Amino acid sequence: MPRRVKLAVAYDGAAYAGWQVQPNATTVQAVMEDALSRILQEPVRLRAAGRTDAGVHAREQVVDFADAGKRDLPTIVRGGNALLPPAIRILSAEEVPEAFDARRHATEKEYRYFLHLSPVESPFLFRYAWRIEAPLDLDAVREGLSHLVGEHDFSSFRGQGCTALSPVRTIFRAEAAKHDVPGLVSIDVAGAGFLRHMVRNIVGTVVNAGKGKHTADHVGEILRARDRSAAGVNAPPHGLFLWSVSY
Repeated sequence: MPRRVKLAVAYDGAAYAGWQVQPNATTVQAVMEDALSRILQEPVRLRAAGRTDAGVHAREQVVDFADAGKRDLPTIVRGGNALLPPAIRILSAEEVPEAFDARRHATEKEYRYFLHLSPVESPFLFRYAWRIEAPLDLDAVREGLSHLVGEHDFSSFRGQGCTALSPVRTIFRAEAAKHDVPGLVSIDVAGAGFLRHMVRNIVGTVVNAGKGKHTADHVGEILRARDRSAAGVNAPPHGLFLWSVSY
């Protein structure tokens, strides 16, 4: 019987050219669709809550697809994971109403970016955190982030090639936190939706505030400038995770 299935998925994006299917490139979506098509013995087209860029990871991506209902849900999880590479895992599967749309129905997406504050690269963190050698003032980072909460025109943080019709987005929370691992810091940004490279451009800008390259209040001025050239560098992709999706 026809049905719609929702999957929670985790992946290490280091070896992939992002989520979305692309010609002449290996993507997470393409690898997953191939594995699921083999398990279900029918073509599968996945819709994702968000498109992660090349090298970006996901702790919890949410996707959905329609199928004929030939396999039970535990078989999809077990069989899919048996065919997928270790860097991609199906965490759970559930049947949802036919109208469910993983992207359109998401009410909040949270991204988490990891920084490693250390003079020496860690062999355990280098794949998942951006190493910052200079001292970083976390209070300045936090104050810089505070200017971005709310509904704003985020043109200053919009990546090249972004096809969104409007640069206006709403940020619910933007925070920085220390972790138990020495030197490990995360920047969490949660919102209703994001522009291309928006979180990475935000991270690059507030890191500049933390390094003292400009004041925390200047982050607000950058936002109001609506000019990408006013903001900081695009932080490298390997520190970024799609952390959670809420419905």
